[in-house]
Amino acid sequence: MTPTLLFNPSFLDPSSSTQSFETAPISKRLNQLIKTYLAADILNDRLQDLSQQFQDPQPRPWQPLNWNQIEPGQIRGIDPLIFLAILAGSIDTETPIRGYTQTSRQYLSPLHPPMARFVGGTVNDQGDLVELGLWEKEERQHSPALQRLYTQLSGLKLMPLPHDPRPYEPTDNPHQDLFEHGLHRVATEYGATCLYVWLMAHSTGPLHQVLAELLIDEINHMTKFWGFGRWAYPHISMFKILMTLLRPQLRTTKQKPSSFSRTLKRMMQVLHWEAWSLPNKLSLLWTFVYVLWHLWRWSRSLNPDQLNRWFGQSPETPCPSTGI
Repeated sequence: MTPTLLFNPSFLDPSSSTQSFETAPISKRLNQLIKTYLAADILNDRLQDLSQQFQDPQPRPWQPLNWNQIEPGQIRGIDPLIFLAILAGSIDTETPIRGYTQTSRQYLSPLHPPMARFVGGTVNDQGDLVELGLWEKEERQHSPALQRLYTQLSGLKLMPLPHDPRPYEPTDNPHQDLFEHGLHRVATEYGATCLYVWLMAHSTGPLHQVLAELLIDEINHMTKFWGFGRWAYPHISMFKILMTLLRPQLRTTKQKPSSFSRTLKRMMQVLHWEAWSLPNKLSLLWTFVYVLWHLWRWSRSLNPDQLNRWFGQSPETPCPSTGI
């Protein structure tokens, strides 16, 4: 696969500009977008790209966008007010990118310095950030883009209300710490991927193209994090992954709900889930299922020899415990 497929949304999904795609039912548009943007060749290409980015990190340039031509009439199959509420929630989630990157860098630094640099850049001896990570360079475009979308669609300027990212909370087991944090990072990128492809299915024209740029970034990052986890923790079973996601956190004297359940609850709040119509709720749930099926099928196609060719010999990582 050539990189052109990833860098040019109109070429990646040529059907999105055709009359048949524009007039197709939302469900058909959604399935077609997922099949196109999460094709195995694209996921493999994005994962292989990680080792190149370790050596020479280069942000992905966005395609030229017709911002002034974005209008509410390009929203399809959803109340425009709900669409705006989703954008507002996404802005609040995307805005504190610096906090996300630095927490991830701290978990990665003791074990995988190249990945730590990719995610969170480089700090000096005083802890000051002296180089941005590639992940931050690409993700920091998202909140301004979403704010511009919001203003273009509503005529109003939105003041973001970002939440505080979870801080770095190490224990005496850095491998387990990274495993748990990495799962949460993959889950958040997966959630963003599902949301943006769902919004793309509910949009046309220039609005659709802006969302495509966001989606391509999220797929790129999700794939890299997922594949890196498969390489770093090659012996982890799905059972252990599920138990880690669902079990309560015990990092302090007080037992907390699992990070996954807290993230899911916050996501439903910021997206104003209670105001959605039943068809919209069902189609988003289907998106989560169908995207996960594509990712799981792709993940099963990866093997240790293939990953070791791309990233070198997998580290001798202790198998994380599940706390059960």
